[in-house]
Amino acid sequence: MHSSWNGHEAHRYEIMTKRTAANWKAASFISPHLSEGRLITLLSVLLLMLFFAGAPLLGQTPVTTWHYDNARTSANTSESLLTPSNVNSRTFGKLFTQPVDGYIVGHPLYLPAVNIPGQGTHNVVYVATMHDSVYAFDADSASTPALWMTSIFTYSPAGATTVPATVAKNAGTTGWTELGIISTPVIDPATGTLYLVAETYENGKVVHRLHALDVTTGLEKFGGPTTITATYTLNGKTTTFADLYQMNRPGLLLANSHIYIGFGSNSNNDYSQGWVLSYNASTLQQEGAYTAEPGKTLASIWQKGAGLSADSLGNIYAQTGEGPFTAGTNLSSSVLKLSQTGTTLALADWFTPYNQQYLSANDLDLNDGVLVLPDQPGPYPHELITGGKEGTIYVLNRDAMGQYCSTCTTGDTQIVQELPLAAPFSGIPVYWNNTVYFTPINQKTISAISAYNLSNGELVVPPLQSVQTVGGGHAMITANGDSNGILWSVNGNSLWAMDAGTLNVLYKSTQAANGRDTVPPLAHFANPIAADGKVFIGTQNSLVVYGLLSGSAALGGSGNSYKVVSGSPLQAEAGERGR
Repeated sequence: MHSSWNGHEAHRYEIMTKRTAANWKAASFISPHLSEGRLITLLSVLLLMLFFAGAPLLGQTPVTTWHYDNARTSANTSESLLTPSNVNSRTFGKLFTQPVDGYIVGHPLYLPAVNIPGQGTHNVVYVATMHDSVYAFDADSASTPALWMTSIFTYSPAGATTVPATVAKNAGTTGWTELGIISTPVIDPATGTLYLVAETYENGKVVHRLHALDVTTGLEKFGGPTTITATYTLNGKTTTFADLYQMNRPGLLLANSHIYIGFGSNSNNDYSQGWVLSYNASTLQQEGAYTAEPGKTLASIWQKGAGLSADSLGNIYAQTGEGPFTAGTNLSSSVLKLSQTGTTLALADWFTPYNQQYLSANDLDLNDGVLVLPDQPGPYPHELITGGKEGTIYVLNRDAMGQYCSTCTTGDTQIVQELPLAAPFSGIPVYWNNTVYFTPINQKTISAISAYNLSNGELVVPPLQSVQTVGGGHAMITANGDSNGILWSVNGNSLWAMDAGTLNVLYKSTQAANGRDTVPPLAHFANPIAADGKVFIGTQNSLVVYGLLSGSAALGGSGNSYKVVSGSPLQAEAGERGR
């Protein structure tokens, strides 16, 4: 079954083991001749057996979408294994790596207790590469090869390749050599489907397709893939989606039984446009298209890879980059609110900073992604928080976002709150325990991590601040409810863990002796994700798994083997020493 927090998809599993099933079967054949006392005793024993048989698997946390939920809180609040007391270089470190055939740009996804045909039940981590491949790995074992691997070329015309970076003009900024699957996919656990967008190069043309793969086999579903095309007509003028200039950088969003895909470009700005496309999750047919720059160019939606967001009513939120601005139609450097009605996707509301012209002219566009807050006390219960390269933090009322103040000269007086230059070059805001975190993401700029408490829907100033650091990718938090919060981020090319309450550093992957925990080179704006006691990071050529250690490796010894603490009882695994 699944439950939801504030209406956002946050699926959890109830798992019945073989032993649990056997217990239920035994209970159904209790002898009618047992005395009442003996019957109560037997039932009590059976209930205890049921509890302990199922206990190791209860509470497992799937990661089915970018940063855990559609609100993009970036918080996993059901993590009971990783705590501030055991995440340190003595007891936490690199467990193993699995090789892949290209850069992993979007972050891994994770499903516990997946029944893989012919291979049994596994906790599975899924990664997609820029070489247009998708892998399913056992999340707990270094010795198990890929459970399955699907090449997108299987579903492409003969001769198809990935898109050379020189064709897409993206090699300079990102360091990519090819473009394939760029964004973080999304999983629908109700149907066991993994959705992704892949780019291919066919007969001298760039092609985008939406794929739907079975999570147990990697095989295509629902008659897919679907080739992506789009048009948008406004005032009698039609704008056409141009594949060569478009990139699906934001993580995919599953909401309203639709897959939402954001497009734009973070490098090739010549003719790119910001688009949001909607596809029916069951039929893969397009049911809505919107562009932020009809008849013109730019206003890319890229968000450093952060996923499109949604609130509990199914409204969709996105940010746009620099470009021409006309209030209500051409919405560069803006926050968009879109709504799905039937087969139509339309602009419902928006916000553009008063200094949008300055922001666009100086490449200070909005590009962090949108955090949808849980309901707040105070006059504005429905809020979102966002920002951009300039570092200004915007707290917006989702019910009336403020649109554009043409008479404002020093700030946006029509919105809930604005903190100028408070979080330059941040990642998406992270929400946990009534606190909002802003973390640097620019590897060339040194700044502090900031943690703002919320009071009546506003950020309390001044914030708690950390040591100065550089950035690397969007941060996330693991916690057990409101306790044991850990803020995880990539700083430079190092994995960091900080106490979410104090912002004191707990762990750096550079601390362990002999380079044991070294993070291999990462893709542009790659970021970690965590579930069930493990932290997963996609690199330029591998999936790397970190977690709790015991034995020689945890104590800094030179042995190659150690034990892995996972969601089940302590299991011995073969390991790989850090390079």
